[in-house]
Amino acid sequence: MGNLLISEPPLQVLPSLAVRVGLKEAIVLQQFHYWLQRSSNNRDGYKWVYNSYDEWHKQFPFFSKVTLRRTINSLEKQGYLVSGNYNKAGFDKTKWYRIDYQRMNKACDQNDHTRCSNCSHAGDQNEQTNTNRLPETTTETTKDNSAAVAAPSSIESDFEEIWSAYPSKKGKKQAFNHYKAWRKKSAKHSNDYLFSQLKLYKQYIAQNKKWYHPMDGSKWFNGRFDDEYQESTEPKHEGREYWTGG
Repeated sequence: MGNLLISEPPLQVLPSLAVRVGLKEAIVLQQFHYWLQRSSNNRDGYKWVYNSYDEWHKQFPFFSKVTLRRTINSLEKQGYLVSGNYNKAGFDKTKWYRIDYQRMNKACDQNDHTRCSNCSHAGDQNEQTNTNRLPETTTETTKDNSAAVAAPSSIESDFEEIWSAYPSKKGKKQAFNHYKAWRKKSAKHSNDYLFSQLKLYKQYIAQNKKWYHPMDGSKWFNGRFDDEYQESTEPKHEGREYWTGG
């Protein structure tokens, strides 16, 4: 048990960054920043880092490869990560990455400068930092209420990840409650499983789009993700859904 309690250098992120970009994204972005500070790969006036997903995964073994890829894609879509290809061989599709520090500074300008000051100052690529070894933080409150801002809980971040991909946005509150209960039942209950089930459900929707409409999220997240939908694209009754299984 003792070996699991900070017997190795911890990965840490600023809570304000996690609030802004998401918890998983903040962890990945912080590590990219760490390596950019040490990078000698200068292209077009910027520092870049590159790695295969397998190599990146070694740095984030607590994420599945699917989750890691999705998190990096999320950072690209949000505009905080910029990708490029400076490989010598044309067939080499390894992505190069840099952080758009200007965008990060603008994001901080839109919020409380006190919370974002450390985040925005990290944008100076020439600054000598020790970004992978930040001071230990705690959410314990003090008498003057100067508590560290708690990062979003992992379960909320995980839910938002799967919810953003779900085709119907009705019943979010109930869906989240069902999701929390499901996750707490077993360590095997993961987003990777839900994404695999959602992929099948979306295929069913696409096959039957002329008559079938996605159910509210409050229903699907209440165990309906385990439904086994028939492959037939012809409905027995207009507008009704059919499934096999319990």
